[in-house]
Amino acid sequence: MFTPQGPTARELTVQALSSVEHGYDLLAAKFDATPFRTPEPVLSAVTEALRPLGPFDAGLDLCCGTGAGLSVLRSLCAGDRVTGVDFSAGMLAEARRAHPKAALVRADALALPFAPAFHLAVSFGAFGHFLPKDQLTLFRQTHASLRPGGLLAFPLPAPPRVGSLPYWTLLGFDAAMRVRNALWRPPFVMYYRTFRLADVRDRLARAGFTVETAALDSLGRQEDGSPRCRLVVARKA
Repeated sequence: MFTPQGPTARELTVQALSSVEHGYDLLAAKFDATPFRTPEPVLSAVTEALRPLGPFDAGLDLCCGTGAGLSVLRSLCAGDRVTGVDFSAGMLAEARRAHPKAALVRADALALPFAPAFHLAVSFGAFGHFLPKDQLTLFRQTHASLRPGGLLAFPLPAPPRVGSLPYWTLLGFDAAMRVRNALWRPPFVMYYRTFRLADVRDRLARAGFTVETAALDSLGRQEDGSPRCRLVVARKA
């Protein structure tokens, strides 16, 4: 399978100085060659964790990008009934090349255009694009798109240990993005430290979900024995 050459530093800078939507339009053709694409081990771990919770019928990949989550849904949902939604036309064009049978919809995840039709919704790596004040709306929109008993599932990595190199890297990235958004318009919302498990649980519950988590053991454990990554499973009553 052809893998595009990764973007240059200049291309990433131009993206970061654009809006979220236009930035991803610019990056779309090379997105799968960047570190931002969800790694295959994460996709596989989520697939295997969800399999015993099925069978599932129609599936939705929320903020699907180039379609990494569509592969998960296709392996879990009967009849290949999968839909991807994203607001970047460029990312959807790449998803269409990889998944020509999927239904792909351009829409804002804060105003989803769906009836309650889906049995399973997944999302990978997108929630940093939603400010805390918008996350409840996002979950309510997803809840309204699911059938009774339907699931919203997504991986949530453990936060890095305070004082570690990853901790300072993420802290520095978020600080740089806040400075950029204070000085430059339009804003580019992409933060790594605004989506914490305790807050996520609360907002999912307020949106009408019951919430469970499961360790994704194939992705390893931290020095204290806790999982490096959990699967959040939110069920619509």
